[in-house]
Amino acid sequence: MTASLDARSINMTFRNGDELTRVLVDVNVTLAPGELVALLGASGSGKSTLLSIVGLLLRPTAGIITIGGERADILSDAKSSRFRNTRLGFIFQFHNLLPDFTALENVGFPAAAAGDGMNAAIRRRAEMLLSRVGLSERINFPAARLSGGQKQRVAIARALMNHPQLVLADEPTGSLDRASADQVLALMREINREDGTTFLVCTHDERVASHCTRRITLRDGRIDSALDTQITPET
Repeated sequence: MTASLDARSINMTFRNGDELTRVLVDVNVTLAPGELVALLGASGSGKSTLLSIVGLLLRPTAGIITIGGERADILSDAKSSRFRNTRLGFIFQFHNLLPDFTALENVGFPAAAAGDGMNAAIRRRAEMLLSRVGLSERINFPAARLSGGQKQRVAIARALMNHPQLVLADEPTGSLDRASADQVLALMREINREDGTTFLVCTHDERVASHCTRRITLRDGRIDSALDTQITPET
């Protein structure tokens, strides 16, 4: 079975004048289709950098990234941008919605941007996804009028718009109250379980990790293999 993600020997070094800082050191991560994986680590451990590299937002100093069987690290900037839009989904801590766009327009935006703009098929899928996340009655609300939890559910629907190979979530509940966070986590778990969508969730929160099916931990830029474990998620 082709892995959703196979990242091999990932190294990342940043230069600040004459000083070099190694942020990631020989990191290897493989995700099978349908996994819901928590990427844990303290602040400064390198987890956000790794997520940015996997998401093709940052090029590693060295290493190989294969997503859905296709080498992604060797793509040109233009092809990398298209791959990112059509093959990956993103959920950020601060939803990153367009405030004056409606919920439907925000969800449909990745598909509209990849083609010739919004059309009937895109609208139908966006409506279906908003229904899936429980926002059928908010499809025409501007994002600015939605609550924090509702905005993050729109962000989840947007991440699924282009049938992504892999969804990357960076602290997806970090800006939410506990009740809204629990709703978002339950929704991600439901989508993973029912649709087989693969998630890599960057977090420092053990509560978030408890909803995942596997956890991997970064310590000082290295994967701690002893803490790469399968877990039974909370229901």
